[in-house]
Amino acid sequence: MPFSEDDLLPISALQHLLYCDRQCALIHVERLWAENRFTAEGGILHRRAHSGKSDTRPAGRSTRGLPVRSLTLGLFGVADVVRYEHGDDAPIVPVEYKRGRPKKNDCDRVQLCAQALCLEEMHGRSLPFGEIFYGKTKRRVRVEFTPELRRTTVDATARLHDLVRSGRTPPADPGPKCDRCSLRELCLPRLGGRVARKAYSFDREIDALLASPSFPGETSS
Repeated sequence: MPFSEDDLLPISALQHLLYCDRQCALIHVERLWAENRFTAEGGILHRRAHSGKSDTRPAGRSTRGLPVRSLTLGLFGVADVVRYEHGDDAPIVPVEYKRGRPKKNDCDRVQLCAQALCLEEMHGRSLPFGEIFYGKTKRRVRVEFTPELRRTTVDATARLHDLVRSGRTPPADPGPKCDRCSLRELCLPRLGGRVARKAYSFDREIDALLASPSFPGETSS
């Protein structure tokens, strides 16, 4: 059954999910967010990709910052660049920009594949491949949308909807990835089962008390 507009989830959440289930829930269930150097650099790269002008060349045209969605998968997002090459059988090529280097896991490829599945639904035609441009290497990596990658993307999307629908935040699973996560101070991975929202609210309350001129029950002199 197709999803409604109100049920659509951001494509970017797939990358959060594949990086860490808890990070995904903190962002998309508890609505928490914090920046660090890595997220800031990534944001700058995406803004540059979206701010450039769309252009038309003899080989085709490129559209930047293109909104995409799929009611079948229940996803929406913005494709950094989509190349529409001339010719009846010429491919439509989504291009995603990333700040770092190619990763060993599938998170970048799944995000790109999700964009492709949205474009396929929007245009009614198959997309064979896309590209990811990595800022560190200054190279584009071609990603084939194989049956295996498509299946991984569809499965991850279903898991994402289940997680958000549950309204629950999984316990922390501390590891090296925590050191790069911008939500580390909100997640409190070393405390595992503690709910981040409660910890965050409690810390905010303590800060407010310390900043006030007097504690409750006291009078200022």
